[in-house]
Amino acid sequence: MNRPAHIVRQAEDDDDPIGAQPNDRFFNRELSWLAFNRRVIEEACNPAHPLLERLRFLSISGSNLDEFFMVRVAGLKGQQTQDVDRRSADGLTAGQQLTAIIREADALMESQQAVWGDLRVLLDEAGLFVLRRDAVEGEADDWLETHFREQIFPILTPQALDPAHPFPFIPNRGLSVIFDLVRRSDNEPVRELVMLPHTMTRFVRLPGEPARYVAIETLLKRFAPVLFPGYEVLAAASFRVLRDSDMEIEEEAEDLVRYFANAIKRRRRGRVIRLELETGIPDVLAAVLKDELGGAEAIITESGNLLGIVDLDGLVEEDRPDLKFPPFTPRFPERIREFGGDCFAAIKAKDIVVHHPYETFEVVLAFLKQAANDPDVVAIKQTLYRAGKQPAVINALITAAEAGKSVTAVVELKARFDEEQNMVWASALERAGVQVVYGFIDWKTHAKVSLVVRREGQAFRTYCHFGTGNYHPVTAKIYTDLSFFTADAAVGRDAAQMFNYITGYVEPTDMARVSLSPRDLRKNLMTLIEVEIVNARAGRPAGSGRR
Repeated sequence: MNRPAHIVRQAEDDDDPIGAQPNDRFFNRELSWLAFNRRVIEEACNPAHPLLERLRFLSISGSNLDEFFMVRVAGLKGQQTQDVDRRSADGLTAGQQLTAIIREADALMESQQAVWGDLRVLLDEAGLFVLRRDAVEGEADDWLETHFREQIFPILTPQALDPAHPFPFIPNRGLSVIFDLVRRSDNEPVRELVMLPHTMTRFVRLPGEPARYVAIETLLKRFAPVLFPGYEVLAAASFRVLRDSDMEIEEEAEDLVRYFANAIKRRRRGRVIRLELETGIPDVLAAVLKDELGGAEAIITESGNLLGIVDLDGLVEEDRPDLKFPPFTPRFPERIREFGGDCFAAIKAKDIVVHHPYETFEVVLAFLKQAANDPDVVAIKQTLYRAGKQPAVINALITAAEAGKSVTAVVELKARFDEEQNMVWASALERAGVQVVYGFIDWKTHAKVSLVVRREGQAFRTYCHFGTGNYHPVTAKIYTDLSFFTADAAVGRDAAQMFNYITGYVEPTDMARVSLSPRDLRKNLMTLIEVEIVNARAGRPAGSGRR
């Protein structure tokens, strides 16, 4: 496999060239991720997809790229700043990786803007308009001015940029507009900055049909005289900031919850990693922003006329079913219906595999709700990695705890960008009497497991759910995942040992069916592969997993 040409050139040009050839078996992790996001953008270009679904893919590519800079690029920037002598698997230093990443990321952002331009034309043809400043006129202009004065003006807080008013803090993903003005009374030059709060809708929809939208920054520039009476507007430009959002866990952290609460606050004020400027920004305004926000670490780019491609998801909500994929109604597993909706009876009769999203995630919720309300259930143990903001799973666990059942929840605080929501759920669960555990400091608890212990006659039976996806009711309708339900006693014992390992560091012994990473999963997989090699060489069927 040949190394990409741009990496070879960078290795030759770098002040610290690569001494030994890296292992050509490896792709660069970060460039591989950018290649993945390129494929997401390609979905936005696919004419076989409905128009608003293509717009959704473009928005997703924007969200992905934001998070990539906030975490991966931020980490490399930190290594570079601290002179960390660490190379990637393919042999590149942090500086070499950053050079290649910035080149490819800039190309991706150019592609995003080009795709947005193409989709905008198609949206116009479909009767869904995103108006430019020069297209707002007549009755629309009157309505928008009234809307601006009544609904937007009270929220905005212009801030002068002068010695008496230090440059304000711009929050992560913050979109702002900077103005170059002249006060008419004395011809005094003035610069003003207006931050657009996250709570404001990015696109304002005009009443009536056809659907017409105006971006909030377009309105701000259009009605600047309302915001700055007595001033002449010489220039105005949008800019956007991405900050370091990576969080490293310190081994000596005594209280993981308190550590994360403080870390989340610090993350909001992390160093600027990327400063995105509107294309064509006047040099005088660009100089101010670069001086105040650029610093030695920031990556500065002119990123087109629509900053924050992620916000296009607001347009996808337009009620145009003709421009979206046909709605899909997932099926509920027939076998549970055959048992009158009794999940336990159906699982006890035979293991069940459910294929999401083609089969509904509601079956998982039904399993947990039945466990919460069944008087014979004595204990529930549950992992939570990303549960989202919808409280269905959380409510089931709270109901169970309030009914007197023993409920344990393993809440992973290190789920990227869900840390704060997970802390909210953990607090709600603890108030209801759930035993909340936060897992390991060094590892993320990525397992998706529910364990239910039920009294049946004179004995107890364990029911388990294992999933490849999160216990997240929204993403479960989108992502392709598998759910496995079983009442197998050996699997139940393994699951119980897994929970004991997480909650009490009790090392599992004699695991029969379940392998845990990083403890023994790799070893067991390699053993099984070797078995199949032996089977194949002996002329036996390979793939059975039998020794």
